[in-house]
Amino acid sequence: MSSHLTKSGLRFINFKKKLAGKSIRLFSLINENGLEATVTNYGLRLISLMVPDKKGVFNDVVLGHRTLKEYMYPVQERYFGAIIGRYANRIADGAFELDGKKYSLEINHGSNHLHGGSHGFHKVVWSAHQISKNEIDFSHLSMDMEEGYPGNLNIRVNYKLTDKNELIIRYLAVSDKITILNLTNHAYFNLRGEGNGTVDQHKLKINADYYTPVNEDLIPTGDLAHVVNSPFDFLKSKSIGQDINKNHIQLKYGNGYDHNFVINADVNDESNLVKVAEVLEPESGRLMEVFTNEPGVQFYSGNFHDITSIGKNSKPHTFRSGFCLETQHFPDSPNQPSFPSTILRPGEYYTSKTSYKFSSSG
Repeated sequence: MSSHLTKSGLRFINFKKKLAGKSIRLFSLINENGLEATVTNYGLRLISLMVPDKKGVFNDVVLGHRTLKEYMYPVQERYFGAIIGRYANRIADGAFELDGKKYSLEINHGSNHLHGGSHGFHKVVWSAHQISKNEIDFSHLSMDMEEGYPGNLNIRVNYKLTDKNELIIRYLAVSDKITILNLTNHAYFNLRGEGNGTVDQHKLKINADYYTPVNEDLIPTGDLAHVVNSPFDFLKSKSIGQDINKNHIQLKYGNGYDHNFVINADVNDESNLVKVAEVLEPESGRLMEVFTNEPGVQFYSGNFHDITSIGKNSKPHTFRSGFCLETQHFPDSPNQPSFPSTILRPGEYYTSKTSYKFSSSG
C-alpha cells in the first residue's frame, strides 16, 4: 500500500487544505487485525472504515466522498460521517428557554433547527493530536453565542480503533455558562460495502420497547409509543426492509425510519455502556454491535439519498443505500420537559461514549 493512499484507496493529498489559517488533514487509524478507519479534522468526519467479511475480505462499510471538496461544498448536506453539535437532531422552531431566558437558533430545516445549524460542528476545523497509530484526540472551543448557543464550550472528541475491532468515540465538554448539548456521529453504514446496493436486507435489532413519535415536521410529540404490533418493533432481529413500506403515518412522515428509539436502560456513566443495537448483513456475515451510555438512538434508513451524491467508488448514494444509528439524547429535549435533560451547567462535565464493534459469522 502506498504511503500516499489509505487502505480504502483514498489519497491523503485530496484532504489537505488550509482554511482560515487552520490545516485540514486526513488521519488514519489502524489496529492489529488490519482494520482501518480514516477521519478528517474537517467536521471530525469518519471518511472510511475497512472491515473484513466472513471470508476475510475487507470492504469500506461507511458512505462518503473521495475528496475534501465534496464535503465542503455538497450539492445537499447529508452530514456524512460528521460529529454533530451543538445539538444533534431537531429543535422545534429553533427556540428554547434556559433559566427564564429565551434563545433563538438558525432555522435551517423547514421551520426548525437541525444538527447545530448550517455552520455547526460538521463545518468546524478541529485541532488534532494523534496519540498512536490507533487513537487520535480532537478539540474545539465553541464561542459564546456561536450559532445562537450560550456559553464558551470546550470540547474534546477521541477516536480509537481497538484490537477488539471496536471504533470507540468519546466526548468530553465543559461550558462557562448554562447551555444545552447533544452530540453524536452521523456515519452512514452499509455492511455489504459502500455502493453495493440497499440496506433493506440488513437484519437489525434495537434494544428499545418505546420510540418517540413525531409530527409531520419530524418534531417529537412528547409521547412515548410502544413498538410492539408496529413497524417499529426491532426487539427481535428483522430486515430493515420488512415493514418499511407499510401504511403507517409515522413511516409516511419520515419516508421510512427516521425516529428516536428509547433505550431499555437507565445509564449515564460511560464506564457502563449498554448494547443498544446490532446489525447483521447476511451475505457478507458482517455484524456491527452498537454500545453507548446515551438514552436514545436515532435510526435513519437513508430515505432521502439521491444520485446527486457520489460515493468513494464513483457510484451514487442511492435511495436507502446506507443507515444511521446515531446515539443521542432525544430530539427537541429543551422543549420537552418529560425527556431526559440536555442542560449543561457551568462546572459540570458532559461525557458520552459510543462503541461500534465489528465481527463476522458464517
